[in-house]
Amino acid sequence: MGLGVLNNISALYAENNLNNTNNSLQSVLTQLSSGSKINSGSDDAAGLSLINGLQANSTALTQSATNATEGVGLLQVADGALSQVTSLLNRAVTLATETANGTLNSTQEAAANQEYQSILSEINSIGQTTTYNSNQVFTGAAAGVNIFVGDSSTSGSSIDNLYFAPLSSTTVGDSGGTVVQSSSGQFIDLSLDTSGTLTTAAKAGDTLTGSLTFTVTNADGTTSTLTTTATTVSGLIAEINKDGIPGVTASLTTASAVGDTTDAAADTGILISNTNSSVAIDDTTAALQDTTSAQTAASTAFASTTATETISYQKGANEQTTNLAATDLTSQGNAQAALLQINSAISNVAAQRGYLGAQVNTLNAVSQVVTTQQENITSAQNAVQATDYASATTQLSKFEILSQTGISALAQANSLQQEVTKLLQ
Repeated sequence: MGLGVLNNISALYAENNLNNTNNSLQSVLTQLSSGSKINSGSDDAAGLSLINGLQANSTALTQSATNATEGVGLLQVADGALSQVTSLLNRAVTLATETANGTLNSTQEAAANQEYQSILSEINSIGQTTTYNSNQVFTGAAAGVNIFVGDSSTSGSSIDNLYFAPLSSTTVGDSGGTVVQSSSGQFIDLSLDTSGTLTTAAKAGDTLTGSLTFTVTNADGTTSTLTTTATTVSGLIAEINKDGIPGVTASLTTASAVGDTTDAAADTGILISNTNSSVAIDDTTAALQDTTSAQTAASTAFASTTATETISYQKGANEQTTNLAATDLTSQGNAQAALLQINSAISNVAAQRGYLGAQVNTLNAVSQVVTTQQENITSAQNAVQATDYASATTQLSKFEILSQTGISALAQANSLQQEVTKLLQ
């Protein structure tokens, strides 16, 4: 190769290699200082996507454990209140048994009845004043209280719907119900498709027309209907959840998330979870239609899909509570009649506490599961993301040496050009 000064090729080689070395050195220093080997999409695009997903799972699971713990706290508040009711009923048994004996005079019977009525008043007070986070506990609301746990995906989520029967002297205890579980759901696709391909996805704020009709078969065989309408997608979802139809919840999700293979995977719509076999859902009368997404055909058919796993309490045909408000201890006969009712109340309260205790155990188990899952997901995230300091420090040493030798090589390449001037002397 001829000796010339127009281009210093050796210096260009040395400079390029030095720049590459400095880039690698900077990357290693970033890994060492941040503790993460993936600090941008350019480091590992697939890995970054994975760890972001795992972070979302981990965050959701951490909060889910807290949700379950809060649910346990709510149940324990209710159980503690019912424990006091049982103590009051046991005292009522003593008073009724004493009055039923016939050895008391009218003044003593009146005194016993006065204490008994005070017990009933205290039961009313417990039912009205027992609260959790400023919310009344014993409301008897059919919607119950949803305890949600999950990993931020529909398939990885579950709901434990807690039912708190009303508590007063007219409705003491609750028995005869059953706990049911279901993961079946019905997906209403509201997105615009063209030849099976998603064109415009439905969104929560989209304008909605049409309605849903829920038909509930009651324990006595009669039926009742509830028609739900709203002007937006989110409004309809909120209305369904607000209506408190036993076993029914609604959410916005995608077709792929619920296992619906009849629609485009990215299609969005309303998922209705229904654990209550006594509830039928119909949208054929006034089918839902998303006008914002320009949905050309109203949704007239449901697809059986995978919904959020839901555990809920369903009232039975022989649902029982005890009415003590009409009882008194003003006479021997009344006391004997009251005694039977009080025993029934004690039995029904025990059944209600049994249900609450079972749900405490369920939520404790759920909490342990999600905590373990969160630990394992964090471990997987750490394996993908965390800097391997043994490897990184080795790379650091390598690139520091290469940086030094690169600078020396560049200096030598630049000084070599100076040799040309000797030929001109």
